[in-house]
Amino acid sequence: MTAGSLRGLAPGLGFLVAVGLGAGALGAIAPVNALLAAVAIGAIVANTVGVPAVLRPGAETYKLWLEVGIVLMGARVSLDAVVEAGPALGVAVVGVVALSLALVEALSRSVFGLGDRLGSLLAAGASVCGVSAVVGVAGAVRADERHVAYATTTILVFDAVTLVVYPAVGHLLGVPDRVFGVWAGLSMFSTGPVTAAGFAHSEVAGQWATLTKLTRNALLGALVVGYSMVYARTGQSAGGSIRAVWDGVPKFVVGFVALVALASSGAVADPALARVETASRWAFLVAFAGLGASVELRELRGAGLRPVAVVGVSLAVVSAVSLAVARLAF
Repeated sequence: MTAGSLRGLAPGLGFLVAVGLGAGALGAIAPVNALLAAVAIGAIVANTVGVPAVLRPGAETYKLWLEVGIVLMGARVSLDAVVEAGPALGVAVVGVVALSLALVEALSRSVFGLGDRLGSLLAAGASVCGVSAVVGVAGAVRADERHVAYATTTILVFDAVTLVVYPAVGHLLGVPDRVFGVWAGLSMFSTGPVTAAGFAHSEVAGQWATLTKLTRNALLGALVVGYSMVYARTGQSAGGSIRAVWDGVPKFVVGFVALVALASSGAVADPALARVETASRWAFLVAFAGLGASVELRELRGAGLRPVAVVGVSLAVVSAVSLAVARLAF
C-alpha cells in the first residue's frame, strides 16, 4: 500500500475512530452497550447528514477491522469450551444450514415464483454468511447483476432488522448468554451483525455468536462447489473441488483458530493477552462504527416484496428452530 493510498484512507479511519471513541464514552456513562452504540451512531450519521465522499474509502475498511477483531478475540476464547462444544456445534450448524437452504429454495421456486438463480442467491445468503455468500455463489449459479442486487439488498434489510430485534428478544425472553450466542450465530446472516448482536447481549454471548458464525462461514467453499455442480457450470475434478472448498474458507477463521490454540497453550503471558483483548475490543468498536455507516435506509427500500417475504418466512422458521436447538444442546 502506497503513502498516497494511506492518506486517502486516513480521513475515513479518523471518522471511524471518532465514532468508536464516542460510543465508548457513551457506554462508560450510560447503560448502553458501546458496540451497539457505535453501530447506531454510524447509522444515524449515514442517514442524516450522510458520509462525505472523502471519508468513504477509509470508512469502507470496516470489514478488515472486523476480521482483525475476530482474530484477536481468539485470545478470549477457551479452547476447552470449544472442544467441549465441537461435535454438538458442528451438527447444529450443518443441520440449520441445510434446513435454511432447503426452505429458501422451496419457497422461492414453489411458492413465490422467484426463479432458480435468485432463489439460490437468497438461499446462500440466508444459510451461510450473508452478502459474502451471495457474492461467492453468484458465479456458480450464473446470476446476473440484477439478481445479485436484489439478493444483496434483501440480506441487508434483515441484517439491519435482526441487529436490533435479536438483542431485544433475547433480553425479553431472558435467554442465557451461551444459548443466545449460539442462537444468533446459527440464524442471523452476516458476520458483522451477528457479532454486534452477541456482544450487545453479553461478553460470553458475543464469543459464542462469533464462534458459531465462523463455523457456518467455513461451509462457504462447499456451498460454492455444490451450486457449481447443480448448475453444471463447469465439470470439476476432485482436486478442483478441494481447492474451491479451501478458497471459500475465510482466512481470518484460520487466524482465529490459531490464536485460540496459542492463548490456551499458556505460551503467551497474561499481560500480553490482556493487551490483545483490549486491541480486539477497539477493533470491534471501529468495525461496528463502519458497519453502522454502511446502512443506508434509502437503498434498503429497493428490496422487492417477494424476496423479502421468502427470506422473512425462512428466518422466522429457522430462528425458532435454532433457538430450540440452542436451548436443548447448549
